[in-house]
Amino acid sequence: MAKRTQENITLGSGKAYIAEYDASKGIPSTDELCKEENLLGHIQGGAELSYTAEPHEEKDDLGLVSKVVVTNEEAILKLGLLTWNGNTLSKLADRCKVTEAEGLRTIHIGGSGNAQGKEWVVCFRHEDKKDGSLWIIIRGTNQAGLTLTYAVDAATKIEPEFKALAQDDNGTLVTLIEETGV
Repeated sequence: MAKRTQENITLGSGKAYIAEYDASKGIPSTDELCKEENLLGHIQGGAELSYTAEPHEEKDDLGLVSKVVVTNEEAILKLGLLTWNGNTLSKLADRCKVTEAEGLRTIHIGGSGNAQGKEWVVCFRHEDKKDGSLWIIIRGTNQAGLTLTYAVDAATKIEPEFKALAQDDNGTLVTLIEETGV
């Protein structure tokens, strides 16, 4: 098993997996989540995780004492999905209903009657047999909506942005797991 150290250079993309979040079970293990039936789609352009924190500082008028605390934080996982279908869209748009009949899949997007109210567990898995794999796991929903561009010279790629919600009682937004080989 490979081991990730401070000397590793992480290159390459990975795969994105998704499963409906079940509050009674919590966040599933990587083995439970990273299964073929949970593959969200193949990725083009990689993935991007951003974490931002908003500090608040209180200090006296003379600047002799101060205290800084984080009052707000946000984590977003962006993906570039090259492969997708109507069932993928139902995981990216809350107000999306998919039906299948007579060899056709019909996707209804928008409308309060199509609201699902679901949250998702999303995992980006970067496999590296030499330097060690890593997994990024968040609980959240897509906040970027959908844009489907059909062009003669480019694939129709969807770029969801999953905004992280708290995963546990500590308010954890992101779980990043590294293979250590130990």
